[in-house]
Amino acid sequence: MTTTPRYPRDMHGHGPIPPKSNWPNNAKIAVQIVVNYEEGGENNILHGDPASEAFLSEIVGAAAWPGQRHWNMESIYEYGARAGFWRLHRLFTEMEIPVTVYGVATALARSPAQVEAMKAAEWEIASHGSKWIEYKDFSREAEEAEMAEAIRLHTEVTGTPPRGWYTGRCSTNTVALAAETGGFAYVSDSYADDLPYWSRFGGHDQLIIPYTLDANDMRFATPQGFNAGDQFEAYLRDTFDALYAEGQAGAPKMMSIGLHCRLIGRPGRIMALKRFLDYAKSHAEVWFARRIDIAEHWTATHPAPGQVTRPSEMDKDTFTETYGATFENSPWVAERAHELELSPAHDTAVGLANAMARVFRSASRTERLDVLKAHPDLAGKLAAAKRLTEDSTAEQASAGLDALTEAEHDVFTRLNTAYVEKHGFPFIIAVRDHTKTTIMTAFERRLHNDTETEFAEACTQVERIALHRLKGLLP
Repeated sequence: MTTTPRYPRDMHGHGPIPPKSNWPNNAKIAVQIVVNYEEGGENNILHGDPASEAFLSEIVGAAAWPGQRHWNMESIYEYGARAGFWRLHRLFTEMEIPVTVYGVATALARSPAQVEAMKAAEWEIASHGSKWIEYKDFSREAEEAEMAEAIRLHTEVTGTPPRGWYTGRCSTNTVALAAETGGFAYVSDSYADDLPYWSRFGGHDQLIIPYTLDANDMRFATPQGFNAGDQFEAYLRDTFDALYAEGQAGAPKMMSIGLHCRLIGRPGRIMALKRFLDYAKSHAEVWFARRIDIAEHWTATHPAPGQVTRPSEMDKDTFTETYGATFENSPWVAERAHELELSPAHDTAVGLANAMARVFRSASRTERLDVLKAHPDLAGKLAAAKRLTEDSTAEQASAGLDALTEAEHDVFTRLNTAYVEKHGFPFIIAVRDHTKTTIMTAFERRLHNDTETEFAEACTQVERIALHRLKGLLP
């Protein structure tokens, strides 16, 4: 493993052209609804916590009460279990819309009737952790123990182990810990995409199904959130419309909706949700799915990539051996690129080309000139003697420069000689962008430029050639 600086975040993801989701029945959008069941698992000194809950309630800006029970807060959470849950249960079962529950294990254990109702409705019950508390300050070992307890209790209460995981108030260790259990079909502690994606942890490929904090009723309980149901409804409609249009254009996505029994379960909000559901159901080719359904579909359609040696994970020798020929006979560009802060975003042709171009651009003029001089003449003596590099041979052949007529060869010889005599380096052009005719036209035109202009243009063309070469090696 490399010891040079590496940036662990993935800012590239699926890239400009996402994979085809191929949702069942040619659906243009997958709508996935989560009901968070947290009531009875929140911070409370009755649960062994140091203070009362202060998050996601009607008391906006509430503070935790150290060492005390907060009666008002407790009763708001109790509303979610006693009334809000059943209102949501009636709505979804009557509309025959499948649901995934993020169930806090201790909350599920304190709500047996609700668990039976979830199971009877064939809702998926994923794990929402052992307790609905903040895990950012937990040690890795302590959080791992909490995760194991959540799985144990969840299995005991529901009868089956959870197949999905979402902590919510997580730490930087959460996703890796969940992946390393090897038991989850998906993990949802991510808000990074509108499609599932694979991440690798400790030799294990883990499917990530991102969740949402924007199409989420939690914003009824946060500053600058939703004040009334129609605002939530409008936001859901706009989200649906944007994603549905992308699906119609050939790039179907997933729409996640996050709900909480104590929030959307209030009478003044539930009708907004119903109106949105009616709206979504009025469209053709909409797939309402549980998260486990999406996980199974994605795994079958886009299976885990397995172990892949990525540029950002290579040691310096392997990296240089693999990419050292990208800049013609100039392996030093790859060597220096390896020292940059590479990340998953550089594991693509575009990403690695950018890193190597940075090195080339920051090099001295002498070094860049040496790179230019390392390039062969187009259809020159090296080509005739079959002494070009493998890349240059393929590139010149792609434009037909290996099959010139005698007259064409004479023209190239004349132009090559005149260009080098004037500028001091060979004429360089990314031949994969051109035909034999357009190359010759560019040659004639550029021959008359001043040397500074041509130096800059040649450097640009060298970078373009590098990109083409990397596209043959990387996605």
